[in-house]
Amino acid sequence: MSDLTTDLTTTDAAELGRLLSAGEVTAAEVTRAYLDRIEAEDGELGAYLHVDAEAALRTAEQVDAARANGDELGPLAGIPLALKDVVVTEGVPTTSGSTILEGWRPPYDATVAARLKAAGTVLLGKTNMDEFAMGSSTENSAYQVTRNPWDADRIPGGSSGGSSAAVAAGLAPWAIGTDTGGSIRQPAAVTGLVGHKPTYGSVSRYGLIAFSSSLDQAGPMTRTVLDAALLHEAIAGHDPLDSTSIAAGVPVLAEAARRGAEGELAGLKVGVVTELGGDGHTDGYEPGVLSAFAEAVALLESLGAEVRQVSCPAFDLALPAYYLIAPSEASSNLARFDGVRYGLRAGDDGDRDLDEVMALTREQGFGPEVKRRIILGTYALSSGYYDAYYGQAQKVRTLITRDFTSAWDDVDVLVSPTSPTVAWPIGARVDDPIAMYAADLCTLPASLAGVPAISVPCGLSEGLPVGFQVVAPALADDRCYRVAAALEAAQDAARGARFLDQLAGGAA
Repeated sequence: MSDLTTDLTTTDAAELGRLLSAGEVTAAEVTRAYLDRIEAEDGELGAYLHVDAEAALRTAEQVDAARANGDELGPLAGIPLALKDVVVTEGVPTTSGSTILEGWRPPYDATVAARLKAAGTVLLGKTNMDEFAMGSSTENSAYQVTRNPWDADRIPGGSSGGSSAAVAAGLAPWAIGTDTGGSIRQPAAVTGLVGHKPTYGSVSRYGLIAFSSSLDQAGPMTRTVLDAALLHEAIAGHDPLDSTSIAAGVPVLAEAARRGAEGELAGLKVGVVTELGGDGHTDGYEPGVLSAFAEAVALLESLGAEVRQVSCPAFDLALPAYYLIAPSEASSNLARFDGVRYGLRAGDDGDRDLDEVMALTREQGFGPEVKRRIILGTYALSSGYYDAYYGQAQKVRTLITRDFTSAWDDVDVLVSPTSPTVAWPIGARVDDPIAMYAADLCTLPASLAGVPAISVPCGLSEGLPVGFQVVAPALADDRCYRVAAALEAAQDAARGARFLDQLAGGAA
């Protein structure tokens, strides 16, 4: 790769926006640099399911022509982007990682895709994912396994593993993921990225292929906190096409990130969640993860934050509650894939009735994990079991929400590790669903309560990234960005100081 390709693909999105606005580089040059890198490296990583170089360059050239013409362009115009393949995109193959939608080209854009298109971003391609967003490793894709750029023998997290791998490897400056139980935050944590799950209802779900309608949210996956805030602002805001959309304006997030980067957290009350790796609750957490987390908490304290332990007892029940609620909603949502209207149609040889065609289509089109969750969800909703399973899980969800409400009386944010472990080897958990599900222990409570949560890198364990999660009250996404940016800046300063010490030692 040329020096220009390397330089551009290691530049933060915010800086790319500045270079583009200043005319120091063109959108076509930036896009070509990323396309060259994708061609050179994605064969091994498997981050993308679909790349259309011609369409990307055409869009970039249109942005350059508009800028040369003096048209008023937004701050994101000309910056390339990757979209998780669960985001419906007009005319672009959209599969949700499933054979049952292989080759489907939607006739419309999801609101998230439409807003990014209106902002002038350049779509590089659609990224790999666990089928219908069901997984924590991106090994459940019907098409390929995605690898972690830090160690190609390890998983990149899931279900947004294609997006996390693309950004971490420099195959996109930023990407959109979706988070149902942790599918933005967990892959961001294990690949060393920033990933934010917005407040439920603050980013439109219209055009996201549904897994669990009361949980799904799209959000940014980026290299820096500021980049995440900028991308989040571009997709946020009320949407009349989504019945769960909150009637509120676009939140001010980039400014919160910039303020946080100044490093002042005096008076901020931070609660370390006892049940999520806090005092006496460390079973299942790797020592290196807990060590990196403790160092990050100490950094926040050094910035003036007041740190205390906060107990949220219902969080211990989040995992079983989630794995009743989400599969139950999935069993309903995935009933639309029937081989009749679009996508795969199996066994239609003229000798079978419609029920047989539907059964064969679903048998061939859905993978093992999707089938497992459909069966679990259908059982939980069935007559005689609804109250005992789905109904009880919803009561637990209420208790989790109450724990958050109580916590906000005492603290401004809650913090925990994002994931109990670093990235594990590919294949290590594919035959152990319970171990796979445990990857989401820390991310599930915020999903069930619908509150915002961000993962920001906080160091390494055994040479692999560790994520630090910050959770805030509903619609206080700016608080997540402020704290995350402060931690990011403090860590950068600490690394710089260590580097200078090493230089001084060498000189001596």
